[in-house]
Amino acid sequence: MGLFERLFNKEITETKIEETPLSPIREEKNEWQEIAGYIPVESEEHQVVSLIATAIAAGDRPESTFIVKRISKRNPEAQLVSVIATSIASADHAESQFVIQSIKEKKAVSFFII
Repeated sequence: MGLFERLFNKEITETKIEETPLSPIREEKNEWQEIAGYIPVESEEHQVVSLIATAIAAGDRPESTFIVKRISKRNPEAQLVSVIATSIASADHAESQFVIQSIKEKKAVSFFII
C-alpha cells in the first residue's frame, strides 16, 4: 500500500456509540406523603363562617351579594409540626424568622408474613 492510497482511499467506518447514563438509574419509591396546610371545614361550621365572612366583606353595602366557594381551616397537625420545627430551629438564633414550605410524613408500610 502506497502513501497516497493510505491518505486518500480510506474506508469510512461507522462506529456505534451507545449512550450510557452518567449515573445509574434508581427506581425510588415515594415513601413520603405531603400534609396539607389547610383542610375543609365541617358542614356545621360552614354556615357560621360564611355569614361572618360576608358580613365583614359587605361592610356598609348591605345590598351586595357574595358567593362563598370554599372555606378551609388550618390543619392542626401541620400547625403543631410547624411550631415544633421552628422552635427547634430558632433555639440558637432567637431573632431569626423561618418559613415552613412543606410538611411531609412517612407513609406506613405494612408487611404480611404467611
